[in-house]
Amino acid sequence: MDSSLYALVEDLDGVDAARVLSHGVSSITVGAAYHRARDVTPHGRTRVTMRHDGIHFPPGDVFDGLRLVPPVRRDADREPIRALREQTRDLGVPLHGWGVFLHSTTLGLAFPDVSQENCFGDRAAPADLCPSNPDVRAYSVALGRAIARQGTDTVVAESLHFGMFGHGYHHERAFVDLGSAAEFALGLCFCSHCRDRIPSADAARAEAARLAASVLDGGPPVTELPDALEEYARARTPIVTSLVAEVAEAVAAEGSALTFLDLTGAVKGYADGRPTGGPAADSAWQIGVDPSALSSVVPSYAILCYAHDETRVAEDVTAYRAALGDITLRALLRPGVPDTDSADHLAAKVTAALESGASTVDYYMYGLVPLPVLSRIPPAVA
Repeated sequence: MDSSLYALVEDLDGVDAARVLSHGVSSITVGAAYHRARDVTPHGRTRVTMRHDGIHFPPGDVFDGLRLVPPVRRDADREPIRALREQTRDLGVPLHGWGVFLHSTTLGLAFPDVSQENCFGDRAAPADLCPSNPDVRAYSVALGRAIARQGTDTVVAESLHFGMFGHGYHHERAFVDLGSAAEFALGLCFCSHCRDRIPSADAARAEAARLAASVLDGGPPVTELPDALEEYARARTPIVTSLVAEVAEAVAAEGSALTFLDLTGAVKGYADGRPTGGPAADSAWQIGVDPSALSSVVPSYAILCYAHDETRVAEDVTAYRAALGDITLRALLRPGVPDTDSADHLAAKVTAALESGASTVDYYMYGLVPLPVLSRIPPAVA
């Protein structure tokens, strides 16, 4: 069973592959293309680490002629991904290349027309690139190819879908109790490319604007989503499925394989590890994801089991397994706060995931948790 530990390039400065693998896993998933963040890094060279949009390798010619080109990080000339690939090859273990695809504040600010457009016509979520946009789709295919060309066994695709209102920028304020329905409505994209692809877009846009305006004008928060908006959101899933299929085909042509990373578990449980409502698979349509449809275009699917309760982990894995059929299902756990209290607690969640249909369990992530928390992984794996 290939169990992997996620890690970011900045956190591997002076750290070799063997040290990462010593935490009980059999492979490494490295962030080859990542986004802006400020992270507390307990055992890092810097104890608080600033991260920036971009790729950690030379882009080569794969982006030639494209409008969107990823920023190139300063360490790219050292080729840290290839260096890690050489180390893992010598050790006989896989290396997975993790890329954040459609979440880039830098590209969204430089090219506002490729970001999602809300019901009021605002481009107010620069980090969320729209998967309907042709430039974004061409960029996604090229990014998948570029990561695969680093020699990675797989390409793990994060944010290869629509974004939501709550995470469109990195310093957000709302002194309005929107309610879940109005917040969802504000996160829907109605750009010209989405309107061309979805016949009901104009009616849905009007309904979204009416709903959001009612709250912004001083009305009560709204929690019940109108049928028209749910239907519109569900109608976006073929857009994401076709894009993922294009990226998967491109990655396969480079000799690698695509793992689709479904972020719905983070939408529901990121903040406190206490997701509510039905299993995450039932809410994936909110970001344009149809797990059943994607199971026919990708060989591997990863889910975020961000939950404190092992029964919730089992519920989520069971639902995804039912939707995905027989393809590889990777369950990603957080070994520390806010999800996990101890080694025994982590082991219980690993058991719950595997017994519910997960093919393997991965861990998030090397640089963000203290070393004693990482020490919970080996007994959990065992």
